[in-house]
Amino acid sequence: MDAFEVLVDEIKTVLGPSSGLNSDDVEVEDLTHLMERYVSNADEWAPYALSNANMPYTRNLVDEGNGKANLLVLVWTPGKSSPIHDHGNAHCLMKILHGNLTETRYDFPDGDKQKPMEVKSETVHKKNAVAYMADELGLHRVSNHGSDFAVSLHLYTPPNVAKQGCHIFNPQTGTKTHLSKCGNYSAYGKRV
Repeated sequence: MDAFEVLVDEIKTVLGPSSGLNSDDVEVEDLTHLMERYVSNADEWAPYALSNANMPYTRNLVDEGNGKANLLVLVWTPGKSSPIHDHGNAHCLMKILHGNLTETRYDFPDGDKQKPMEVKSETVHKKNAVAYMADELGLHRVSNHGSDFAVSLHLYTPPNVAKQGCHIFNPQTGTKTHLSKCGNYSAYGKRV
């Protein structure tokens, strides 16, 4: 078993058996430490890193974490980004496996007023860095400003977005739109 497979197993152990769609019992710090300890090795995660240059990014399912989480490898096209989005009341851990990704954070829009969304913070995450995001911290956008594909590992617990979707936000107006499903480009290394 390689170190990536060990990481996947350790995440399942920390998550424990499924307690339904509530992750109040999830120890985010323990999961963060597991992600930090893993040293990225492309030979280990490459089978999951399916890309498509015609898409801003691909979502590639690695594991469903005892039904309590989704572990995904995301491959980011150069010069592209995600929309500004929430996380459907889930925890999100992101580890950079290859390249750099810029995370731009925003506050939730103020009521029904339409106005441009203001940047709260912007951080460039480099290879092996780990970042945490949750709706309590606001919204974010992830961007690949590099000239090569970037790759990141994302753990979402509970897997609300995969089941119920999320909201994306217009940067000029703050208007939110519900995406009913955020599908996967591949699952377990195979195109879906």
